[in-house]
Amino acid sequence: MSRTTPMSPAPLVMLVAPLLPIAWQGGAPVYLPQSPAALACFAVSLGALLLRGTVRGSLAEAVLLLAGVVAAFAAPVLLIGQGLALAQAPGVWVHLAGGVLLLWRVLALVAPLDGAGRLAGPALFGLALVALWEILTRGFEVPAVLLPPPSAILAALAANAADLWDDFRQTVLKSVLRGYLIGCGAGFAVAILADRVPALARGLLPLGNLASAIPVVGIAPIMVMWFGFDWQSKAAVIVVMTFFPMLINTLAGLSSAERIQLDLMRSYGAGYWRTLVLLRLPSALPFLFNGLKINSTLALIGAIVAEFFGTPVVGMGFRISTQVARMNLDVVWASIAVAALTGSLLYGALALAERRATSWHPSFRKR
Repeated sequence: MSRTTPMSPAPLVMLVAPLLPIAWQGGAPVYLPQSPAALACFAVSLGALLLRGTVRGSLAEAVLLLAGVVAAFAAPVLLIGQGLALAQAPGVWVHLAGGVLLLWRVLALVAPLDGAGRLAGPALFGLALVALWEILTRGFEVPAVLLPPPSAILAALAANAADLWDDFRQTVLKSVLRGYLIGCGAGFAVAILADRVPALARGLLPLGNLASAIPVVGIAPIMVMWFGFDWQSKAAVIVVMTFFPMLINTLAGLSSAERIQLDLMRSYGAGYWRTLVLLRLPSALPFLFNGLKINSTLALIGAIVAEFFGTPVVGMGFRISTQVARMNLDVVWASIAVAALTGSLLYGALALAERRATSWHPSFRKR
């Protein structure tokens, strides 16, 4: 495959875009020469595309093309800032499509990077999605009730920072962490006991399948009635949701040790507990971390949904339900953003811990 194959449509797109209207003003089309800012953005994007053959090295080409991408994404933002209508302006959207093609090539160039450079691809992709979200919602004047732009969500985050912090403290620090630790810890302990007593495992596994089929909206109101409106009822919901995934993953991990390794431990005269600590638990680490990562998202979802059925006047679920009723969708999206960021950070921390703890494991070396 040639070097230019991944973005072969880009030159044509960049050449066609300046010939089309880039905006509308007072019912009349606006063309490229009428907007110096847009003209500069078009020139930078096209220049980056034409000069890419003059640079050496993938990183240098990626930096050059990234400048063209930034210019392509900046053009509609500048035009919107000038109060121009973009909904029926094909020129700016064709130019933006060319920027997406350039971004495709940039992502292909940074994909082989090692170390901290491995984060460049996901970071650029995420920023591009947020930028496209902003441009499309503002360019097509999407009602904020349907989908607010990221700028409005950031403004809501800043304006409601104190309330969102209280929600985070109530939902995550009080409910999620406690329920998560109790649920995962109990699931792990019972798995060890069930491994020691096989009859117990045969009885618990069908219950695990049954529990996984129970919707959280079914058990949440029951737990609220049992444990009250504070964090205890949310932690109880989380325990129910996280107990069996941890139990099942731990049992699967304890069964993953190879027969020849178990025979070797027996030949050394190792008993059950020594074999468990020195062989079976280390072999089960990928399964344990898999259960922990699954439960990290389940715990947050369970706490937020449980708060819909009763909570003190604070919490992410409470904030979402009340602000939806008031049609304050920017605050709702701000709460969703906090929840998504929290879940991503917790999952990322567990993935990093897994990388550190299982770097020696064959399953890790195959990744």
